[in-house]
Amino acid sequence: MSEAAGCAAICAAAVYLHTAYPLYGGALGILFGAVNDSVWEHAKIFSAAYVGWSLLQLSWLRLPFRRYAVAKCLGLYLLMGLVIGISCIFPETHMRLSVAAVIAVQGLTTFLETADNRLGDCFAPAVMLLLLYYLMFFSFTIFPPKTALFRDPREGGYGVLEALRRYDIGL
Repeated sequence: MSEAAGCAAICAAAVYLHTAYPLYGGALGILFGAVNDSVWEHAKIFSAAYVGWSLLQLSWLRLPFRRYAVAKCLGLYLLMGLVIGISCIFPETHMRLSVAAVIAVQGLTTFLETADNRLGDCFAPAVMLLLLYYLMFFSFTIFPPKTALFRDPREGGYGVLEALRRYDIGL
């Protein structure tokens, strides 16, 4: 039951985060909201919503922490990959198809969390992967490389610094 609520909460949070930067701006809007319509920004809002739901879910689930952390780390990377792939292949319907990706990832992580496996043995590599994810998340959000993954298809800019220049903030 919590996974179904999670799918709804993640998707609703992603839709909200899609509009957070234009509505509120600021550092939190930059870090967790979509600054433009690039593939990276769509992957960012879904991954931020997924991490937020995972932390909320952790507060009431009684699963072994190590197994839960590894399953959610795998789910995070899978979700990022699916959203990036969907956004590149189907740019017109990427938000709706990303909902299907959220449902698939939630189902997979539920299976991994509850299955009889030794997933907890992979805790140390999962922590390293999470650190790598956050390094990538914050670095690419502020200083995106000049590649197609980070290019805004509507405005043609790359990331928050060019978005701020558009609004004549003085950068």
